[in-house]
Amino acid sequence: MWYRWARTTRVWARCRTASSWSRRAPVWAAYTSPSTTGWSASGPWAWIRIWPTAWPDASVRPPYTKGTDMKLVFFDDYKLGIVRGDRVIDTAPVLMGINAPTPQDLINAVISEWDSRFREAFLWVQTTDNQGIPLANVKLRAPLPHPGKIVCMAANYMEDGALKEPRPINAFLKSSDSVIATGETVVLTPYEATIFHHEAEIALVFGRTGRNVTRQEAFKYVFGYVNFNDMSARGLHPNSFYFHKSFDTFGPMGPYLVTADEVGDPYAMQMRLWVDGQPRHDYPISDMGHKIDRCVEYVTATTIMEPGDMISLGTNHQGIGPVQDGNKVEQECGPLGRLVFNVTDANKRKWPHEIDKRMADAVAGRTAR
Repeated sequence: MWYRWARTTRVWARCRTASSWSRRAPVWAAYTSPSTTGWSASGPWAWIRIWPTAWPDASVRPPYTKGTDMKLVFFDDYKLGIVRGDRVIDTAPVLMGINAPTPQDLINAVISEWDSRFREAFLWVQTTDNQGIPLANVKLRAPLPHPGKIVCMAANYMEDGALKEPRPINAFLKSSDSVIATGETVVLTPYEATIFHHEAEIALVFGRTGRNVTRQEAFKYVFGYVNFNDMSARGLHPNSFYFHKSFDTFGPMGPYLVTADEVGDPYAMQMRLWVDGQPRHDYPISDMGHKIDRCVEYVTATTIMEPGDMISLGTNHQGIGPVQDGNKVEQECGPLGRLVFNVTDANKRKWPHEIDKRMADAVAGRTAR
């Protein structure tokens, strides 16, 4: 297969008859005899034919161990990276040969071949002398820029124990076009909503194709977790979850996609959210009503979920509140990092700057809706 590289790019390549990897000279050096070297060039680009193998040097692959920090991000022009401390390491050296027309196709490919190829590949990248780039110097993108499916669980928390049993399980689809990244802006629709609410949630990301997954097998399908905010407009007609929640920019996500083994016990995490520094959500993920295994079973009984698809697992409404023009929202949940987004509203609508106790009481069953 032929791949395009800038002529001065140094790449790893293995000749058809070679048994080991070698470091090639700059691509332009092979321009003079492409028929014998396996190279060709055109304009500012050179082309290299690579017969892929897994590793430049199998001896440098570290063993994968639980506890290795594995947070995946897209940054700048959708380069895929690994976050290490306050720096991000580009994974381009181990992504050669992936046919990925879009960033979402790329992350889907990495997720689907994680155990067989990319888990160790990404760990190998971290053993090189590449110190990475300071996170402060890059623009982070959504880790799942356009998921094939965003399924959201509805009213799926016990509201700090106010409910004696979970509400009947329910879910809805949210538009993938709603997704934005940390640092970006939620634009409130001009439709005459009665209020706009933040809903801080964690979302699980599928690592395998799943249909009719049993509760016993559910966690085998979970690749990782990500911060997600299910932004919501209230009081619109028609009265539809999809319509109220699928406006462009109503799906802030990130900053990281964290592998499931790094999260460990998802129920041990605490979700927190602030609006202009004012505390709002502050709830344990363990307050979830229908747990992750049940949500996976329920969703996959209806539809096939593919690698890179996600289920957002709902929110606890006891800290829910309004957002309005000029707000800065910050959301944090354990190792998933801090998701930050701004809010703008061309109509400059105003609501009280406080938790919406009326909504909280209604969902908890203390008052009628």
